Amino acid sequence: MKHIRNFCIIAHIDHGKSTLADRLLQITHTVEDRDLQAQTLDDMDLERERGITIKSHAIQMNYRLDNQDYILNLIDTPGHVDFSYEVSRAIASCEGALLIVDASQGIEAQTISNLYLALEHDLEIIPILNKMDLPSASPEEVKDQIVELLGCQREDILPASGKTGLGVDKVLEAIVHRIPPPQGDPAAPLQALIFDSMYNNYRGVVAYFRVFNGRIRSGEKVKFVNSGKEYGADEIGILKMKPQPREYVETGDVGYIISGIKQAKEVQVGDTITSLERSCAEGIKGFEEVKPMVFAGIYPVDTEDYEELRDSMEKLQLNDASLVFEPESSAALGFGFRCGFLGMLHMEIIQERLEREFNMTVITTVPNVSYFCMTTKGEMLTVNNPSDLPDPSHIDFIEEPYIHAQVITKADYIGPVIALCMHKRGVITNQTYLSSDRVEITFDMPLGEIVFDFYDKLKTISRGYASFDYHLIGYRQSKLVRMDIRLNSEPVDALSALIHADKAYDLGKKMCEKLRELLTRQQFEVAIQASIGAKIIARETLKALRKDVTAKCYGGDISRKRKLLEKQKKGKKRMRQVGNVEIPQSAFLAVLKLD
Repeated sequence: MKHIRNFCIIAHIDHGKSTLADRLLQITHTVEDRDLQAQTLDDMDLERERGITIKSHAIQMNYRLDNQDYILNLIDTPGHVDFSYEVSRAIASCEGALLIVDASQGIEAQTISNLYLALEHDLEIIPILNKMDLPSASPEEVKDQIVELLGCQREDILPASGKTGLGVDKVLEAIVHRIPPPQGDPAAPLQALIFDSMYNNYRGVVAYFRVFNGRIRSGEKVKFVNSGKEYGADEIGILKMKPQPREYVETGDVGYIISGIKQAKEVQVGDTITSLERSCAEGIKGFEEVKPMVFAGIYPVDTEDYEELRDSMEKLQLNDASLVFEPESSAALGFGFRCGFLGMLHMEIIQERLEREFNMTVITTVPNVSYFCMTTKGEMLTVNNPSDLPDPSHIDFIEEPYIHAQVITKADYIGPVIALCMHKRGVITNQTYLSSDRVEITFDMPLGEIVFDFYDKLKTISRGYASFDYHLIGYRQSKLVRMDIRLNSEPVDALSALIHADKAYDLGKKMCEKLRELLTRQQFEVAIQASIGAKIIARETLKALRKDVTAKCYGGDISRKRKLLEKQKKGKKRMRQVGNVEIPQSAFLAVLKLD
């Protein structure tokens, strides 16, 4: 056990952790040169297209130093704020972390938040200055930032370049010398933490685990502590580029188990595996629950695909434990699911994966966050969907979630960043200069305001330089109202939104105008209205498509034409009473992107 090292890589998005992981795999000959490609550990098409890591991947490397063989278990982690849950799972399975900082960009918001996550778990941190080969690298300045953040010695910081391979051998030596070997008792009853899982069409559920105590043997009976289910370990093994079966996996090591589980919901990430003969007294603690930030409805385009969508979502949840969903129905869209996501990028990725991996075309409703509503009777309700909100006359007050946000940007962009935050009802709490041209601005703001397009706008006004991170700080009272969109006086529940009263009129007017552009004209006149309760705050009219009924009247008395037009008018009126207006998917998406 003293020759095992478990470590993860943490960094801000695009600071080169996947490239450095490639070099580590190459130098330890885990992957043959002919099989090596950029972002070797990122096996999803989406990850390659966008150049981001979405899933954390575990892989075992063999390394020889001073005539001694070592086993290094690497867990690569995502960098984007929306996938911080993946990072927390990787950190729970490790003893050390490589903190990678881009030598040309310096410390960013996500670097700091992931670092605090690692320090909470008492991980040994190895700071690495990456991209040293870039002409724009300013190593001395960035080293000062790292020393100030970590309180380490300057000589502890390792210069490296994932692209050229500079300093990667020193990184491997530091992993062996600085990261402590795993602690645990090989003779104790088996205790293994499940940190990830995936679905294989032929083998069922494959669970990835880290053994904390005891050893797990192939063929033995095991039990999942939280769910209480019992299985046979049909195959266990370690994770190389392809899974390699083994007779047993020992304390401190990382491996996988296949036990013929067909039901996705039977495996929970964070559960503990123990032996049926010698069970451990309790499960492993210290694994945080997922807290969804953004809620949206996902509906199949064709209602008949509902069951198929449920299966797809369950299989996807195995691979992405931060996805939370429950069934719901909508008058406009039929049966679907209310889903919880960690952020807007996470929501976009889930939608893409449903389409690519499961061929499911889905409609997504307006995203929102969850609120607390106190009724006049003294009941506290949780509102995840605007349609759950009671009548305004029964509401005492509404509380909305607030976040503590942290933006790190160049000094040139302070003005626009502060203006954006104020526009989103933010209150500035602090402003600190990290260096002569880098500023950290912290502020408190409602989570609902950043759900739509805050991140995109922040990137635009700072020309891509600002980095953003946030965490929830609790709920505060706000003047919120539910705005409904009505077509032909019928409310469309999928377009309802809970928004601040001061912004309701502007948003209502914009939504009505947008819908007038996007809806197809009907044979009858359609009124598009935005309302708060019974009060209409904005209206647009979609004119009817008219057939020229007077074309056959040539000459003659005007009363003949008028008679035909009156007849047509009655027909239109009757049509309007029974007519339905279809909303195209493009209209839903366009309304989401409204400013």
